[in-house]
Amino acid sequence: MRFAQVTLQNFRNLPLVSVRLAGRHTFLVGANGQGKTNFLEALGYVTALRSFRGAEPRALVALGQAQAGLGFTIEHEQFGESKLAITLGADGRTVEWEQGKVTRLADFIGKFPTVVFSSQDNQLLRGSPSVRRRWLDLTLAAMDGAYLAALQGYTRAVAERNILLKHGGRDAAQMTAFEREAAIHAVKLVAARAAGVTELSERFRVAHARLVPEGESAALVYAPDTAAATVDEFVAQLAKCRPRDTLLKSTERGPHRDDLEFLLRGRPAKNFASEGQQRCLVIALRLAQAAYFKRHSAIEPVLLCDDVLGELDPERRRKFWASLDGQPQVVATGTALPDAEAGAWQVVSVRDGRIAADENEAPSSNLQAPEKHQSVETPNETNAP
Repeated sequence: MRFAQVTLQNFRNLPLVSVRLAGRHTFLVGANGQGKTNFLEALGYVTALRSFRGAEPRALVALGQAQAGLGFTIEHEQFGESKLAITLGADGRTVEWEQGKVTRLADFIGKFPTVVFSSQDNQLLRGSPSVRRRWLDLTLAAMDGAYLAALQGYTRAVAERNILLKHGGRDAAQMTAFEREAAIHAVKLVAARAAGVTELSERFRVAHARLVPEGESAALVYAPDTAAATVDEFVAQLAKCRPRDTLLKSTERGPHRDDLEFLLRGRPAKNFASEGQQRCLVIALRLAQAAYFKRHSAIEPVLLCDDVLGELDPERRRKFWASLDGQPQVVATGTALPDAEAGAWQVVSVRDGRIAADENEAPSSNLQAPEKHQSVETPNETNAP
């Protein structure tokens, strides 16, 4: 897919922006703090209706404004030219896709895939397990509605169990009911994560090999918190943990404690990888994510590179561009223009929330556009993973 036109109003520090994106490579250049990352954040919002920085909808609205508006014209392999409008405000968000409202996440997530490469991605390697789980959940849920439903169901069941635990766990019948519900969803999550990480690990291995010297192998390993493989086994484990969980007032075992491990030459990368090696590992992870999205959706994801290419040495930058499969649209940011070796760019200047593009750039190529997608009407509330 490809963003053709982007219009933003009162989104963070961007008062009113309307930019036509020409060609496959667009580069936003400007000093730090001018609004480059905010622009990418708006583009990335279309994938799962959430900020890649973790901000709530109200935090995305400019100070002193009641709401923010995001409008996109997107060239899409399946839907043709598709128009999307998102309004953010104190009451949350509303989304209109063609003629109808799209507000149930399961009906929308993953239809417009983007992959964000951020300077904060090192936290995927160095940060807590929750950071890696969040990445894995978003990646799998974007391509699998059943996974999203299992994740939401498990989260609700554990939340209800935790409420009972905070009251001393005295209602044994209710506790047992929520434990069985959690177990049903947990088994689905563990199986889906195991299969998903197996596929992602292979794509990660291939992407990493394209970025580094020969022989520097890497792998992703799924590290489940529990060995329970069936609903009954998981129920038994929760029952066994109930006395301790009651003291802690929290469910301490289950898929919400799972982790992902990065291996470099068979050793934990968090402990042994250099800064440059860590950067290559997380870039390879994002490339694996893009390949996973493309394989499962038949849609070319847009790559959003937030000030990361400048952190690579020239050889690794060259390998990054050579590693890209297909012809994805790349929207990148930086404080200085990219190297000429990366090819022709549409250059967009960003200063004090104002964005100006060079309209003389060559127009984009058209994608195959079958028939127009039918509008979808859905309920308003969503539960994101």
